[in-house]
Amino acid sequence: MLRYIVLRILQGFITAFVLLTLVFIFAHIIGTPIDLIVPPEASPSERAEAARKLGLDEPYTVQYAKYVGALVTGDAGDSIKFHRPVGDLFLERLPNTARLAGLALLLAVGIGVPVGVLAATRRGTMVDDIARAASVVGMSAPDFWVGVMLVFFFAVYLRILPVARMEEPTAYILPALALSFPVLAGTARLVRSSLVEVLGSEYIKLARIKGASGSAVVWKHALRNALLPVVTFLGVNLAGLVNGSVAVETVYAWPGVGRLMYEGINGKDYPLVQGLLLILGFVVIGLNLGVDILYTYIDPRIRLGRAR
Repeated sequence: MLRYIVLRILQGFITAFVLLTLVFIFAHIIGTPIDLIVPPEASPSERAEAARKLGLDEPYTVQYAKYVGALVTGDAGDSIKFHRPVGDLFLERLPNTARLAGLALLLAVGIGVPVGVLAATRRGTMVDDIARAASVVGMSAPDFWVGVMLVFFFAVYLRILPVARMEEPTAYILPALALSFPVLAGTARLVRSSLVEVLGSEYIKLARIKGASGSAVVWKHALRNALLPVVTFLGVNLAGLVNGSVAVETVYAWPGVGRLMYEGINGKDYPLVQGLLLILGFVVIGLNLGVDILYTYIDPRIRLGRAR
């Protein structure tokens, strides 16, 4: 068990190193922040001086070494637009995104699991067909389109929910629902398929023979094992909720990390975008690592299989 955890942590560090290297390479391929720092009428000598101050006149190997060294100390660079460290901007916006992602995850579980159970227990009926069709649509629909449709229906047509006033509790409903839509649909679909498989197993048949009620068989015996793959799915998509918030936070003008990323892209703030990509990438790697390790505790069969 300890060997597996150490191996996964090592793999996480390797993945983080590869991500760091790729972001550095692509950032230098895309362009240079010199054009944003110095005015267009600046002379070549002034541009060269700005490059020297930023260390952009040094060899790429030296720049890369300094870049890695700065990240190790927690320095992800400074934003050109905001004139502040990227790490500070990220921590400032993170609570807004975390609250939104947490509510989206609760909606995905609170709605997706019951819908999946209902579809599995009504297999082959109209309820099952509607649930499966809705799941396909939900997993296929782009986040920004879902966000716009929700705004049109609930805020413009019905006028019952606000769009961009974060101080009101009801303002969380539309962006959280838009953000949770693909995860909710995926959860329902996965619960349905997993529960259908579990309900056909021998121990479920034995529980029915012993006289267990239908609800007890589903909710007490079958659902516990059917949720094992759902745990992994939700863990992976929790990171996706944070990273995928760019479109949703832009639609709803939500002051989170996704909106900050959009502002950096729109303003060509290369250090900000580069720093946020790295930070969010590290968050994804950390969450995936945590879910993978947690899954071995939830299902001992996985642990034993990997040990062999």
